[in-house]
Amino acid sequence: MEPQQPQGHSYEVVTAALTRRVGPPPMPRAPQQWTNYLCPVHEGDGHHHNPSLGVRYDPQQGKTMVRCWARCNDEEVLDRVGLRVRDLWDRLPERTNPQPGPARRPFAAGGRPARPAANVVSPVEKAILAAHFPLPTKRDLGGQTGEPQAVDTYVYRWPNGRVEGAVVRLHTPHEEGHAKSFYQRRWTGTEWVNTGFAPLPWQLGDVREAIDTGRELYVCEGEKDVQRARAAGQLATCNAMGAGKWSDEHARWLRGIGRVIVVADRDRPGYRHAAKVADTLADRVGEVRVMQARSGKDLSDHFDAGYDLSELEPVRYLDRPRPRRAVHDLAPSRADRTRTR
Repeated sequence: MEPQQPQGHSYEVVTAALTRRVGPPPMPRAPQQWTNYLCPVHEGDGHHHNPSLGVRYDPQQGKTMVRCWARCNDEEVLDRVGLRVRDLWDRLPERTNPQPGPARRPFAAGGRPARPAANVVSPVEKAILAAHFPLPTKRDLGGQTGEPQAVDTYVYRWPNGRVEGAVVRLHTPHEEGHAKSFYQRRWTGTEWVNTGFAPLPWQLGDVREAIDTGRELYVCEGEKDVQRARAAGQLATCNAMGAGKWSDEHARWLRGIGRVIVVADRDRPGYRHAAKVADTLADRVGEVRVMQARSGKDLSDHFDAGYDLSELEPVRYLDRPRPRRAVHDLAPSRADRTRTR
């Protein structure tokens, strides 16, 4: 049995690791208040940033909360400072084991033994199993050989053209290639601050054109693939910060589009992301298809292999064609009517 750590031990471990990696917080606060550190994922390059990694201790749970306001993955943040998820707890939650004895079968109404519940597997889990994805591994790029460099900036705007924020794409050179990373910036009207911004789809002009003209719209996982789809003459969009960040707020902007093609990346996060996009659009657009690259991981790989958009292939279990509905049957909700600002 592991020795029980004193209350607050996890907070000391996490803050000490962050201080070693990115330095002390510029405005330290009490443990039970949010204190912002530089995020080791997208702000650990030695340059000036507005710290966007919040750290707070919850004494009721005996747990330290770590949250990047630019939405970096928690496990990646911990990995950068040499910690694991278990280090967020003063001590691991205890497992409760059932008491030994004969298993008791639940009874349904009328005193009859209830039938055991069937194992329900969601369509996205079926799709992942059918794809036979290899276990995820992290490619060893060797040692870092230079400072992170911004290679692209994707600006997000409201329909009236007003800038809301931007996603910056960074490449950090290593001995065996480069590591990519992203961070968000929000425009206050007078300056840029390194934090998240409103959930807008990218290239809202394309979204509005698809609504107004009846053209189909491609929803990709990232801005690079959107650029490739647009270069091929299509309308396209995505959300900021990639897989897992699509929300109902993004979907509201697409209401009334006749046909949407969701392009899934060929990996577990990509399938889950595409399934979420398709689910949020099911009652908002005329038709949703879920497709994937014929070769490689994403749409850029598909194009690089010499294929065109007509050669995308359906994702088994996720692409479930149904009769296309007339756009005028898609009555907007009150929330969907308040999309402009």
